[in-house]
Amino acid sequence: MKKKMITLLLAGVMAFSMGACGKTENTGADKKEVSTASETQEPQSANGDENTLTVWAWDQNFNIYAMKEAEKIYQKDHSDFKLDIVELTSGDVETKIATAALAGDTSILPDIFLLQDHTYQKFLESYPDIFTDLSDSGIPFDQFSESKVAESMKDGKNYAVPFDNGACVAAYRTDILSDAGLTLEDFTDITWSRFMELGEQVKEKTGVSLLSGNGGSPELVMMMMRSTGATAFHDDGSANMVENESLRAAMNVYIELVKKGILREVTDWDQYVGSLNSGSAACAINGCWISGSIQGAEDQSGKWGITNMPALDKIEGATNYSSNGGSSWAVSGTSKNPELAIDFLHKTFAGSEELYETILPKSGALSTWLPMKDSKVYNEGQEYYGSQAVYADIVGYAEKVPVSVRGTYYYDAVDAVGVAVSNIIQTGADFESELKQAQDTVEFNMNN
Repeated sequence: MKKKMITLLLAGVMAFSMGACGKTENTGADKKEVSTASETQEPQSANGDENTLTVWAWDQNFNIYAMKEAEKIYQKDHSDFKLDIVELTSGDVETKIATAALAGDTSILPDIFLLQDHTYQKFLESYPDIFTDLSDSGIPFDQFSESKVAESMKDGKNYAVPFDNGACVAAYRTDILSDAGLTLEDFTDITWSRFMELGEQVKEKTGVSLLSGNGGSPELVMMMMRSTGATAFHDDGSANMVENESLRAAMNVYIELVKKGILREVTDWDQYVGSLNSGSAACAINGCWISGSIQGAEDQSGKWGITNMPALDKIEGATNYSSNGGSSWAVSGTSKNPELAIDFLHKTFAGSEELYETILPKSGALSTWLPMKDSKVYNEGQEYYGSQAVYADIVGYAEKVPVSVRGTYYYDAVDAVGVAVSNIIQTGADFESELKQAQDTVEFNMNN
């Protein structure tokens, strides 16, 4: 059974890697992925060098840059310490891990590797031996966003150190809101029904749609659902879609947003970013990493503000907080020096204010380590956002995101929901039939 699961996992990773090619910006932590890894490049083992750790990660300007800065900080008290960092794409990391698991040879694994948060549950289920249990390591997991930590937990145990922040933000063009007689405060701590009322006012006064989004993408729907702490699965792992009130409400809100013209669907990621930069959309609701794309329009400096996202109306557990994207560092179960790897991560990504203050200005890498809320750097006003201290605000949002573990078959559910929503909007298909078909599809994938 395990071999079958790993085979399916490998096939899924390869399919995801091919499908994501050329549009990595839309994957949260994977948004800056650089596909430069050579298939022949393999990590060099420490070969008995007790001071060297091997790392697999992607993106020279984001994750790898952060790891190099962490190396410098750790070297202040450990002068002989070195990292051997191998640049791979996110898809290549997953493929190599799955291949090693299938072959029964995990000796090629590095000491530390980076995985996107949505990947952890599938890998922990399919091949738990590739991870080191960090539960009793002394790493202060209670100092991180609870929802972030939960992504890489299984059976009450911790298997990764959280890294970049995927907390959702609602970023608004405050000048367009002003033209409609509104302010950022009008959109703070509101529900989706109020958002639609305000969206109609903005459209009437300015002709601008509040939102835009990739047509057929269920990302916003899933963010809405997760803002209530709900998932597409029951606690026993079985699909929970037809009777899932949070999912039903989120789908209905999305469909209504499109029908009312408050959300304008576009055809791809470039058009989505273009709509934000051109002013044809006045709001972006996404993981906080979307800020990098927003700031691509230098002429809009001072014209944006950030607040929390709307909450679903009349749904138990509804909040104004969710997440989309992010990644975490794992210690390999075959590491030759797990004690060093754990201590390194503990003293840097799980304990160094200096590290997070250093990497933020250059990379935009935001922490989910909660002490950074009080950091001087994080509390500096940002000119682009009208001098708002957005970085401290976002860490605060992360702290309030409800726990909603995505599960082993999360992306099967994402795809099925996307098909259902598209069919309802584009062809007028029956809501109940489409939702039932979505659950049937996920159940089929789970059982085959």
